[in-house]
Amino acid sequence: MDIIRNALDITYDARVQILDQIMLPVIAEPRPEVSPYAPKMITMHIDPDKIREVIGKGGSVIQKIVAESGAKVDIDDDGTIHIASPNAESCELAKKFIDEIVFVPEVGQLYYGRVVSYLTSKQNGAQLGAFIELAPGKDGLCHISKVAERRVEKVEDVLKIGDMTWVKVVEIDEKGRVNLSRKDALKEIAEKGANGEIIK
Repeated sequence: MDIIRNALDITYDARVQILDQIMLPVIAEPRPEVSPYAPKMITMHIDPDKIREVIGKGGSVIQKIVAESGAKVDIDDDGTIHIASPNAESCELAKKFIDEIVFVPEVGQLYYGRVVSYLTSKQNGAQLGAFIELAPGKDGLCHISKVAERRVEKVEDVLKIGDMTWVKVVEIDEKGRVNLSRKDALKEIAEKGANGEIIK
């Protein structure tokens, strides 16, 4: 035991000397971020009911995610997803794809979306509102009465197809339809701006 204790004491002194005299001048503290070229792994959790959407028919969706991001994606039955890649960019791209697939808007939240189409009356062709895409394949309806603070005759007078705008989710009905308000969103953003808050 004395020989072992002596050997460990000697190696400890040598290790401290290497750290103090060689390593500290090279790097005095841990880097704030891991190198983007270092192997990266992200673990995220989704609703298990959404697993089918992420995998897709015959694995088509997950295969596309892997092909386009270059990351390896493994999904557990409890909704835990492990994303691994040789670099951080690939991991983040795969995570972004998955986030878009499982995205569920929340009532009361603000979103920055794109105007994709108009809702028109079948009787007279009048514009009743605009559909705003909140995420790929996920959109909601902003009724003409919720487009602006003032009265709007035509939605296209305020919102053109392709425009980006802030909207607030005011309701998700029993059928899962998302109702939006641009008027409420702009009002909330103005109030937060007056208080010094920044909306991202």
